[in-house]
Amino acid sequence: QLKFVESGGGLVQPGGSLRLSCEASGSSRLTLDYYAIGWFRQAPGKEREGVSCISTLNGEPYFTDSVKGRFTISRDDANNMTYLQMNSLKPEDTAVYYCAADPHNRIPCKYYLKYYDYWGRGTQVTVSS
Repeated sequence: QLKFVESGGGLVQPGGSLRLSCEASGSSRLTLDYYAIGWFRQAPGKEREGVSCISTLNGEPYFTDSVKGRFTISRDDANNMTYLQMNSLKPEDTAVYYCAADPHNRIPCKYYLKYYDYWGRGTQVTVSS
C-alpha cells in the first residue's frame, strides 16, 4: 500500500522559509506519475485543511488563499518525492503538515481533496519569534 513520509519541518521565525519533503513508498507503480499529490495541515484544536495539490495531468497547482504567493508545490516523480516550499512564514502557518494522494489523479485536484488518502504521520511546523 502506498505510504508517505513527511520531513523538513521545524521551528522558524516569522518571515522565514522551510521546504517540506514527502517521500512515497510501497506503491505497485514504478513512480508517482499517476497520482495527484496534496499537502494538508492541521493546527491544534482545528480541523485539517487542504493547503495545496498538484496533478500530473496539468500544470496548474492549487493553493488555498491564505498561502498564495508564499508557498509553491513541486514534484519529482522519478524519485517518488513531492515538495512544499514555504516562504514568508507566519505564526498562523503553525501546524502539523501532511501529504497524501489521490490514486485516481482527478482534476481539478482541489475538488477532490476530501478523497485523498495514504496519510503520513506528518511533520511539525512552528512559526514563532
